[in-house]
Amino acid sequence: MKFDVKSLLVSLIEGIDLKDIPNDFKKPISDLEHKKAIKIDKHDRYKLDSNYRVGKVDISLNGTGYLETLGDEGRKDLVIEPKDLMNAGKGDLVVAKRIFTNSKRQKAKIVFIAQKGFSTYVGINKIINGAVVVQNIKTGAFITVAATQKSLKQLPPNTLLKIDSATGTIKEVLGVLDDANVDEKISLALYNKEEFFGAQAEAEARSHGNNVEKSFYPNRLDLTDLPFCTIDPDDAKDFDDAIYFDEKNLAIYVAIADVSEYVYPFGNIDKEAKSRGFSIYFPHKSIPMLPRTLSENICSLKPNVDRLVFGFKITLDKITLNPKSEGLFEGIICSKKRYTYELVDRFISGSSNVQDKVDKEILAWLLPLFKLTQNLREKRVQNAFLFRSSEIRMKLDDSQNIVATNIEEETSSHALIEECMLLANKAAAKRINYGIFRTHEPPSFEKIENLIENLLLIGIETKFSPELPTLIRQIQKQADEIGIRADVDKLIIKSQKQAHYTPENKGHFGLGFEYYSHFTSPIRRYSDLILHRLLKSQLKKEEKLAKYQLENIEILCEKLSELERESDKVTWDFMDRKFARWAALHIKDSYICKITEIGKTSIAMLDDELKGARIFLIDDDLELFEKVRVQIVQSDIASTKIIGKVVKRLD
Repeated sequence: MKFDVKSLLVSLIEGIDLKDIPNDFKKPISDLEHKKAIKIDKHDRYKLDSNYRVGKVDISLNGTGYLETLGDEGRKDLVIEPKDLMNAGKGDLVVAKRIFTNSKRQKAKIVFIAQKGFSTYVGINKIINGAVVVQNIKTGAFITVAATQKSLKQLPPNTLLKIDSATGTIKEVLGVLDDANVDEKISLALYNKEEFFGAQAEAEARSHGNNVEKSFYPNRLDLTDLPFCTIDPDDAKDFDDAIYFDEKNLAIYVAIADVSEYVYPFGNIDKEAKSRGFSIYFPHKSIPMLPRTLSENICSLKPNVDRLVFGFKITLDKITLNPKSEGLFEGIICSKKRYTYELVDRFISGSSNVQDKVDKEILAWLLPLFKLTQNLREKRVQNAFLFRSSEIRMKLDDSQNIVATNIEEETSSHALIEECMLLANKAAAKRINYGIFRTHEPPSFEKIENLIENLLLIGIETKFSPELPTLIRQIQKQADEIGIRADVDKLIIKSQKQAHYTPENKGHFGLGFEYYSHFTSPIRRYSDLILHRLLKSQLKKEEKLAKYQLENIEILCEKLSELERESDKVTWDFMDRKFARWAALHIKDSYICKITEIGKTSIAMLDDELKGARIFLIDDDLELFEKVRVQIVQSDIASTKIIGKVVKRLD
């Protein structure tokens, strides 16, 4: 059995045979035995004592800890008082001993930190009573650093420091809080993300050159004569996917950048890509998973140059629109045009005149493909859900301050591309029995009950039904009738489990798919690169290689799921930081907001000229989704927290 720290802790709940414990884990096992947290049972297995729990630590703003227990689905978090945290931080994997009290809420104290959640954290220096102290910007706790008062006093007040969580040493001076350029450094440092690649990885990337010589690949399918195109956001610099539609034969070609041709397992690029897991996107730049020499050049499906692809030719039945063949191929294409979503929307609506010869050639198949994907979507959502999703797009000036935000909603061009990519992702998943699947499990009964209770507060009354797709569609219908569909969709999404990666196929509840994986974005998702490698070894009947690739796949799937969440958090933290910086300049000003959460601390979302900032309210007795005018009372740029109070109820 292969272990990482988390799987070892979970295995201790049921028991681990002594012979199965790797040498690397014998020291922590010995420490736990010494603390009497584990014992040897009658079957010669190490097993967790019933008075102990393993789990992940979360810490609230007031310093109280909570233990999210592992291996105990549905069990409530245990409360950990600050004095019982044993210097554990947010995200740490720990072993804790339960404390039995008369309190309704169970408590615990940490006895062993098995793994730090973050290898670094960010602190800010402050002067208190003449001494320099360093405060963790996320938890607010004061921390000890391995530096003298003399050296700390040489730094300006409010200097941000990247600190090694294990040793307390200062790894990097990030900058000062007054400088808006420090924000991206803070967001990356909080999750120990690096922007730049090592010299060896960069050299390996450059070794592949800038051009594809078609004659070097005689065994690849030559599709360079077909008028493929790419459709991406206006600011995209890497192009993962290109499409073409053979209307006569009802065949959709989905061509994906063949990253696996350039990124070898265990090579220098692969090691860094695996540790990153995903590209990170800021409003003004990206932090790529692969060196830009690859992601924005030889791997990118740029127009009018030959590029290697791995893809599907999916031929649909003309009556049912079900795939009747899904041919996987290694090929070469030459994309004829790079389009933006905005331009394709204008083509679809007929609001843009077409003069270019290449445009005419592409639109001859693109417009019929759009009609086909509309039919595919209509058919698909009979067993799935459509959520009215929107995304905040932030625009920054040269000084890295917010100048504007806008809401980007899904349009016709987005839907066209999505349906094509879904077909390819599903086709790829059907080809493997064990490997890497994109899994989305149904929500728990408790979550649905909570959703129904919250909906009652806004006038949507519905009864629980085990037929969740039907229940959700009923909720959405009522939300449409009272004009709050987008808001209700967010509540529904919040009630669901997060999609994640698993080695076994468990289906995708939200999409209504029996099989689903990620195949279409290997430039920005390591999961897709892994799937490409598995499919290639299958195509070439390399069984030993396939078996080798599947070693430790369980641990890799779990790690990628964590890295995906971290990548999202980096982006959200950066945007929250920019909003907090803006709010700090507008103390006492008031803005229109919408209440998005009610409870012990209600939250309003900025919905004025600027949109999207979360404001924590000091008010209570508010109604979900009501419009209010909120005055900004306080803004802490370091912690990103904005405090406000309602000065007028607008509904």
